[in-house]
Amino acid sequence: MLDAHPADGAAAAVHDTAPPERPAWSGVAALSLSVFGLVTAEFLPPSVLTPLASDLGVSLGAAGQAVTATAVVGAFAALLVPVVTSRWDRRLVLLGLLLLLGVSNLMTATAVNLPMLLAARVVLGVSLGGFWSMAAATTMRLVPMPVLPRAMSIVFTGVTVATVSAAPVGAYVGDLLGWRATFLIAGLVGVAALACLWLTLPRLKPGATAGLKDLAEVAVRPRAMVVLASVVVVISGHFAGFTYIRPVLEQVVRLDVAAISLVLLAFGCAGFIGNFVGAFLAERDPKLAIITGSGLMSAAMTALVALGATPWLAAVALTVWGLAFAMLPVGFQAWMVADVPDRPELAGGLLTAAFQVAIASGAVAGGLLVDRFGVLSASVYCGAAAAVGACLVLALRRRRIAHAAACAA
Repeated sequence: MLDAHPADGAAAAVHDTAPPERPAWSGVAALSLSVFGLVTAEFLPPSVLTPLASDLGVSLGAAGQAVTATAVVGAFAALLVPVVTSRWDRRLVLLGLLLLLGVSNLMTATAVNLPMLLAARVVLGVSLGGFWSMAAATTMRLVPMPVLPRAMSIVFTGVTVATVSAAPVGAYVGDLLGWRATFLIAGLVGVAALACLWLTLPRLKPGATAGLKDLAEVAVRPRAMVVLASVVVVISGHFAGFTYIRPVLEQVVRLDVAAISLVLLAFGCAGFIGNFVGAFLAERDPKLAIITGSGLMSAAMTALVALGATPWLAAVALTVWGLAFAMLPVGFQAWMVADVPDRPELAGGLLTAAFQVAIASGAVAGGLLVDRFGVLSASVYCGAAAAVGACLVLALRRRRIAHAAACAA
């Protein structure tokens, strides 16, 4: 029955693929908790890498492949899960993906060698990529379209909180109780998310069935290609800079470990605010969130490169950077949904895969630049990529406004 599980009347109304008249905020909050659990599990290995590698008897580099495995599998899962499960109740698919999150954390906590660890992280990749590919499409079915950016900002709050808390809390718990305990606790968070989603999300009928041909058709749409290209440019720049920000803070700004932790905490806290600023702008036009976020990111990188030797200016630059970057995921999600409204799950899968490609390519590009030109070169690339992205999206927005005005005349 449709009314077997919804938490409120708004949720009960969401029984088909059309947006509801009233927002089901309880379901949105459950999605936020779910992505918090997923991103926490994704970010835990770096915080416990040393004891984890020592316990499993492998090198730090080998243990670090746990992160790579999740990202690579996540990219493929984002593309394939919406296709493979296109005929299934979306609620059951999401619950199944959260169940995989719990399985992954349990497998990681009990791993006795590297193959077991990598297998656990592959399972997490399926859960992470599949869930993210469906997050925007599910949110669309929980709230009316005018408040979709606001709802997406609530979902992305789970990401921001996980980004801020996963590493320090993981390191603390790992030191106190052992690295395996961190994954058991992350597993409990996943169980809580599973319960909340089960209680708040109604049955969601599948939309139009999808195959690989449909995925390819969406991927080659000009509007979708513009969004995906913008993601790769801007997000790769961000991860090129952020992956190597600690060497910048150590070698250029000359901060100690305690100060670096505070600066990165400020980065994360600013991101919490940036989520809602991005939603405010995206409700008016998703491109505004991307233009503003990319422009501020470029300005922050320019300040860091030019004035980074002054600690307080570097701290301000990183805080602005955190604020700016958090506007981008909300903006890109809202833009993709607006330009591909008929196949939101396939569009979400493509967007998630583009993010994973951008993360990987940005980290690789940043590493090559740092090795060849020094630690600030990755920050230069970040600023340049953000500036290019902002200019391209601004030009596109002006062109569409001019076209709409011409049509209206």
